[in-house]
Amino acid sequence: MILPQITDLVAICAKKGLQNAILSPGSRCAPLTLAFARHPHIHTRTISDERSAAFIALGMAQQLEQPVILVCTSGSAALNYYPAVAEAFFQQIPLLILTADRPAEWIDQYDGQTIFQPDAYGRHIKGSFQLPDFSSNPDQLWHSSRIVNEAINLAQQFPCGPVHINIPLREPFYPEKGEELVFPEKPRVFNLLKSKTQPTDESLIKLKNRLETVQRIVIIPGQQRPDPHLQNLLDQLAKTQKAVIVTDTISNLQSDQTITLHDHWLGNQEISENLKPDLIVSFGKSIISKSLKLFLRSTKASHWHIQTDVNAKDTYQRLTRNITSTPAYFLSWLIQNLGPQDTEYYHAWHSLEKAVDSNLTQILQSEVFGEYGALANCLSKTPSLSKIHVANSMAVRYLNFLGKRNQEVICNRGTSGIDGSNSTAVGCTFTTKEIVTLITGDMAFFYDRNAFWHNYTMPNLRVILLNNHAGGIFRLIEGPSNQPELEEYFETKQTLSANHLATEFGFFYSKVVNQEELEASLVDFYSDSLHPKILEIETSSPKNAEILKSVKEKIKTAIQQ
Repeated sequence: MILPQITDLVAICAKKGLQNAILSPGSRCAPLTLAFARHPHIHTRTISDERSAAFIALGMAQQLEQPVILVCTSGSAALNYYPAVAEAFFQQIPLLILTADRPAEWIDQYDGQTIFQPDAYGRHIKGSFQLPDFSSNPDQLWHSSRIVNEAINLAQQFPCGPVHINIPLREPFYPEKGEELVFPEKPRVFNLLKSKTQPTDESLIKLKNRLETVQRIVIIPGQQRPDPHLQNLLDQLAKTQKAVIVTDTISNLQSDQTITLHDHWLGNQEISENLKPDLIVSFGKSIISKSLKLFLRSTKASHWHIQTDVNAKDTYQRLTRNITSTPAYFLSWLIQNLGPQDTEYYHAWHSLEKAVDSNLTQILQSEVFGEYGALANCLSKTPSLSKIHVANSMAVRYLNFLGKRNQEVICNRGTSGIDGSNSTAVGCTFTTKEIVTLITGDMAFFYDRNAFWHNYTMPNLRVILLNNHAGGIFRLIEGPSNQPELEEYFETKQTLSANHLATEFGFFYSKVVNQEELEASLVDFYSDSLHPKILEIETSSPKNAEILKSVKEKIKTAIQQ
């Protein structure tokens, strides 16, 4: 018999709108697995590798903007969730993590598959709960349902994030043959009612008075989902020429009105010295551009960060005000209250943007074949109505160098690791019929090969694999690039190719080593298919470093003309 608290837990999840669960096989978690699998309103998938399972759930939750459920057995299985849990915490993605456990009296008693599971995720979790391990008393069932409601509500409360419920379970784990599971028709549910936060009238008067003392404003949107309303507000503001909007690719707020190619000049102190602002306004999460961060930290500007909670985010070491507001409310207010500004400041930024934009494509085409130009070519064929998942390290930096994107760009920048890029992209494919393009380097790709170890179709997945047989980013960093140990201990040079993986997991596969082969492969890369596709672009790490350096020098010359 499966305990009432388990069927009640599953019924509460369904009643509160949680529709997707990723299950990893095990015996201790069998009651949870069976209850979720048999509930008519929850879609379940089984992923054997818990590390991949957690990133797949993360990729789904990113898109669905509601918690995805994770279920695993006891022991080290729960610890394999940890990298994705940390990413979800810092990226503010809601997950409901359910770990089966042995009863408390058997922990650390040389019994099998036991670890200290309560609070296993430390500070990288919004809340950690322990379910009662039996429910013979009605008060215990009431307590159990209260815990489940609290956990789900907490996951969805701003800032969203992962929550953990540890569930001790005693044998027997399985119902009798032919036994039906009975779910409560009306599980006890209490929901979170969200409210909007905005500054007081008194605060707005103070902000307006401060605005009258500044002439150079930059607005920095951090990582977030596409938002047409915010995009419209930013474009309105930019058209007034009263503020400069600087957008990394992961902001998903790039347009013809915003600065997108700033990485090409902010590292040049001679140029950037005249671009320093009086006021920085930011919202959203992290940015990619190191040169933008260093530039803003070098200024004497005030910094206002906009968010609906009070946790300070002083990324640029200039924070003077943490404004509790939605970005939409604040930007609408700013449009109405911002007085005349230094328009020469606006034109200085946009003239640089125009200079880079008018030269970058031609400069890339003038170089020998390498991953930088090859990626630009691939992106020119990527459908506008699609999603781009991009791995960390050089892949996301190349994407940022290449400027404005029309597609939604998704990247695991919460912790900026390479460990779950494939799996996160796979999770995304489970939520949409649109094409999902994964742009990744070889280290991130092969690290997460178990992302494809499952029985579910992904016909909308396209993988652009930039294989330079090394962690090429270390060749671009002055410290490791000057060391004799570069290739073995930093780049970790490898000889792998994706052809065997493609055969194992049923991908259509093509490999290119020059421009002619690339153009031929791109002809049908985005055409409809019953199978996912991999386009492997093989290049040389030393040659890629030379190309990047050459492009930088040519852009610098073009700007100064």
